[in-house]
Amino acid sequence: MNKVYEKLLKSYDSIKEKIPFTPKVALILGSGLGDFAESLDIKGSIDYNTIEGFPVSTVAGHKGRFVFADVEGVPTVIMQGRVHLYEGYEPTDVVLPVRLMKMMGADILFVTNAAGGVNYDFKAGDLMLISDHISSFVPSALKGENIDELGVRFPDMSDIYDKEICGLIEKVAKENQIEIKKGVYLQTAGPAYESKAEIRMFRILGADAVGMSTAIETTVANHMGMKICGISCISNLACGMTDNPLTHEEVKETADRTAPVFKKLVSKIIGELGKM
Repeated sequence: MNKVYEKLLKSYDSIKEKIPFTPKVALILGSGLGDFAESLDIKGSIDYNTIEGFPVSTVAGHKGRFVFADVEGVPTVIMQGRVHLYEGYEPTDVVLPVRLMKMMGADILFVTNAAGGVNYDFKAGDLMLISDHISSFVPSALKGENIDELGVRFPDMSDIYDKEICGLIEKVAKENQIEIKKGVYLQTAGPAYESKAEIRMFRILGADAVGMSTAIETTVANHMGMKICGISCISNLACGMTDNPLTHEEVKETADRTAPVFKKLVSKIIGELGKM
């Protein structure tokens, strides 16, 4: 058996008796949204460090557990804390949580993150609906022997972010008078922030926002046939766009400040996803 798939099955077997319900939506919480689940009616939780073979986040401010809760009446599994390539994990370990949530039964993946704005029309605190991504600067978690049980060898990437859901998100934002931008997300491996020259290159390539997560996760979700949507919180303008040096503290401060509106939008969106 494929070693990566075998590890996934062992992870699932170690927790399957603890899963309180079959989730419809899998939600990954980015910076600033870590406490989103605290206000929900939690039906159960599973700490990452109790899951066999599971990578554990080492980033300050990222909790490490799956939370199971009804969000606007929709059964949802929530990742409080994600893992990143820059923490030293293999790509297949970084995406193991997404594959695990699919095995739990989730058929929709909703990703959130904090990102640097590459588009000059953006400002810190903006929310951006992800319409597409660029993953050329990070290794693919699909390399190596294909896991036929999960998806095809060469998955189509024409519509990674579901058009129907993207339209729904724009509708929900408008109804709740929440401004939302739309753009292309580019992932880098990190952990260093990008150079001025790299940001100029990313803009030429068509990126509107840049971060250190998400694309690697949504690629494998697409491979597994999940419907996908994502929103970035623009936490700062990228390197060279202002005179200010980039710091993790600035990213977290902006994400925290934007969190109330972001949380409201996420909840309303999941409520609508439950009707699909």
